[in-house]
Amino acid sequence: MTDFHDTPAADEALRQRLGINRRRFLSTCTAVGAGAIAAPVFGAAPSFARTQTGGGHDHGHGRDLVPAKKRGIILYTVRDATGRDPLASDLPSGFREVFKELARYGYKQVEFAGYGQHANAPGGASLESVEGAKLLRSWLDEYGLRAQGNHGFIPGSWPLTQPDLDTFKKHLEIANILGMDHMGTGGDPTNSSYKADWDVAADKWNGLGDIARKAGIKLYTHNHDAAYGFLLDGGPLDAQGRPTRSSGIRKLEYFLKATDPRTVWLEMDIYWAHVAQYKFHTYTAHDGSQREKVFDPAGLVSRNNKRYPLFHAKDGTRNDTSGEGYDMVAFGEGVIDYRTFFSRVGEKDYHNPMVEQDNAPSGTDLGQSLKLAKIGYDNLAALRKKR
Repeated sequence: MTDFHDTPAADEALRQRLGINRRRFLSTCTAVGAGAIAAPVFGAAPSFARTQTGGGHDHGHGRDLVPAKKRGIILYTVRDATGRDPLASDLPSGFREVFKELARYGYKQVEFAGYGQHANAPGGASLESVEGAKLLRSWLDEYGLRAQGNHGFIPGSWPLTQPDLDTFKKHLEIANILGMDHMGTGGDPTNSSYKADWDVAADKWNGLGDIARKAGIKLYTHNHDAAYGFLLDGGPLDAQGRPTRSSGIRKLEYFLKATDPRTVWLEMDIYWAHVAQYKFHTYTAHDGSQREKVFDPAGLVSRNNKRYPLFHAKDGTRNDTSGEGYDMVAFGEGVIDYRTFFSRVGEKDYHNPMVEQDNAPSGTDLGQSLKLAKIGYDNLAALRKKR
């Protein structure tokens, strides 16, 4: 692809030669689909260079806990930017402009949250196709980014229906075009607390994971807090014949044991794991006694390190009145001790932390999510291990 306006100055010069305003200019670019598009400078970050390897900040002494090549972001954090109408705003909009902006901050990896963007962005509203994936890959390569995962399609049927199997295989093909090692989902394997349902979920994921492995992709599931609650696996049965008490094993801990480590992986959302630590610290044992068992997210990862290739690096401040223990804030501005977490789990050249903030978009500050993405990158890059 020939990029004939790599800088804002060149964009403006071309626009003036064409004798059209920016909205008309962007509309013209959209019409050619894969053509180059003006990407405005956002914020005060330095000009993007293809040789950039980090944020260029001096964050003190010690070794990086997250190497530059492993610093990523899930695009859900900036979903308002990818979904923004480029004809109605000078802010970065659509996948290509957002990729350029994130690369300027220093990010080297992105995790997709689907393949949709605004219809007026280059490529159109949906890039969930082979041709769309090729276009996305060209932009990722252009800005030195690597796709590392996607919260996308996991079949609802089990056993698989043929349409679900066909769609799943299409997503595996897209993942390979994008150069992903991993493909996953944003949901838990099941919303149930009962062992029988987790057995079915494990059987399903073993089957899906085997299909993914044959396609060269590692399949992963993502957690929210409930998945680290206690499994109901014994004690008296309720009126529907279901167990009412727990052995003390957590749902995803059981899932780890019940799934094949060669075909099924996990992505720990560290924020939600800490919410689970706050919420699920006592359980009713099979004999009816109340027992305490405090969840240690880093300890679980350390015991199953290769099963956790990806993390969501999401932060929070304490709030003991919310019922969850935390309020979500920009990465690095909360109280979750990421320095200790990453130091304990180690394997820094294996894990892929993705900055995430669910509440980053704002209805009043339309540039907020990208500003917070920049803060998240700087704070991720600042993490150092004590000497």
